[in-house]
Amino acid sequence: MKVGIIGATGKSGRLITEEALKRGLDVTAIVRNASKLEESKTKVVEKDIFDLTTEDLSVFDVVVNAFGTPIGQTQPHIDAGRVLIEALSGTDTRLVVLGGAGSLYVDASCKQNGFSAGTVPDFAYEIAIGQAKNLEDLQATSDLNWTFVSPSAFYDPEGPRTGRYRIGGDVMLYNSDGESYLSYPDMALAIVDEVESGDHNRQQMTVVSEKHI
Repeated sequence: MKVGIIGATGKSGRLITEEALKRGLDVTAIVRNASKLEESKTKVVEKDIFDLTTEDLSVFDVVVNAFGTPIGQTQPHIDAGRVLIEALSGTDTRLVVLGGAGSLYVDASCKQNGFSAGTVPDFAYEIAIGQAKNLEDLQATSDLNWTFVSPSAFYDPEGPRTGRYRIGGDVMLYNSDGESYLSYPDMALAIVDEVESGDHNRQQMTVVSEKHI
């Protein structure tokens, strides 16, 4: 399976890349600056996400979008998402997007998402809005195979790899401690699982994990 990973030098992208390589997938890192890439075994395409084309991406079975922006930016997630939609619509390539949690319903009543419930932290609000709009754009497509993967409310870069995670749909999940929590390493596991399985085509999915092994 040929997998292109956009943002492979970022915190999440690096872990996704490492996990995909461990499983023997044919991985290409798609990055702006190849000198930042730590994994020497990875093939590289050095190109800005905003310049990617159908020719660049349709060679892959799956493209993972782990693109990240500095805090406080909304539009880059929207614009980057639209570039990928345009490039991959009408192709057989699946797009797996590492998205945000703000669009998740906070409980099974499905009456409020993170924005309307006021649970999105101020520091993440602008990015979360951009990610939510990206989801809306994906949902409006008719000829694109996509999956939008939402983390839990607390997406922990310092958390452990436990392998103890659960998958859900568009409703926030909670772990055995009653927390909406997900570690970066467990998100990487879940994303590569989805890359391999394709179980959530044209769906939003979410992931929750335990804090301890």
